[in-house]
Amino acid sequence: MSARDLREELQHALHDEYTIERELPRGGMSRVFVAMERALHRHVVIKVLSPELAASLSAERFKREITWAARLQHPHIVPLLSAGLAGKHLFYTMPLVDGESLRDRMNRERPMAFADIARITEDVAGALAYAHEEGVVHRDIKPENIMFFHGRAVVLDFGIGKALLDSTTAETEMLRITQAGMSLGTPMYVAPEQARGDAELDHRADLYALGVVAYELITGHPPFTGKQPAAIFEAHAKKVPEPIKLRRPDTPSSLATIVMRCLEKQPDDRPRTGADIVRALAPASAAPVARGSTVGGRAGWQLPAWLPWVVAGITSVVAVVLAILYAQAR
Repeated sequence: MSARDLREELQHALHDEYTIERELPRGGMSRVFVAMERALHRHVVIKVLSPELAASLSAERFKREITWAARLQHPHIVPLLSAGLAGKHLFYTMPLVDGESLRDRMNRERPMAFADIARITEDVAGALAYAHEEGVVHRDIKPENIMFFHGRAVVLDFGIGKALLDSTTAETEMLRITQAGMSLGTPMYVAPEQARGDAELDHRADLYALGVVAYELITGHPPFTGKQPAAIFEAHAKKVPEPIKLRRPDTPSSLATIVMRCLEKQPDDRPRTGADIVRALAPASAAPVARGSTVGGRAGWQLPAWLPWVVAGITSVVAVVLAILYAQAR
């Protein structure tokens, strides 16, 4: 369906509640629109599930699961607001985050300062620690689902993976394993047990995905890539990532060590919780933020490391010349 046709259908179905303003370019399993919520006069995002995905779900169960997930309240989690049917289209809403995604920032800022990487990873790990305590596994941690709000990282779509899985109808149970965005997540960021469609996977799959994101932030590339999802899944299951210190030798040891632990094949060998990651990152995140960083919400500038030495040398030469002139004048 064209963007115009879908927008017109949504507007017709939701005209009492929302005014659809524009479509956003991002969205994997959904189409994403910005709308004005009439009752509270605020901008929200409306995500409309793809028809193929929506067809495999129980709409009532999905809305019930979204209502349950909407109770998550954390500074680094973008909350879910509502869910429903707009005509034949299943959708959910969340606040509009007026900022860039982590993917956008990664594309324009290479390499990123280690203190910034540690703080971003710490923000996401804190969100994971809270959500996991509440029994919610994200299942699709990736740079596109991490955005910046007032300079801090926030995570989108918490609870959507669980809502999709728990609302799958019995008639389409096989789609639970194969539908993109459900069990499998995004190939470059899935844990080995998630790639296998393990029904018993737990919160440590999210910690693995966070490790992949952090590895990419540090080195500029994810640990495993490829054109075919099956090849990437196999690499996650069998291949050992190249050590971070070989790709970027100046990486702080505390940061490199915890990220490589997140990438262990066996869940028992990874950190137990997101809180463990936060504690491990304390030395790296406490380092001064580069002046060119935007973590604090405003870009700045940084003097080159060699400049003080040049200034000192010039000052010394000037001092010698002045001394000679002064001696000659006497």
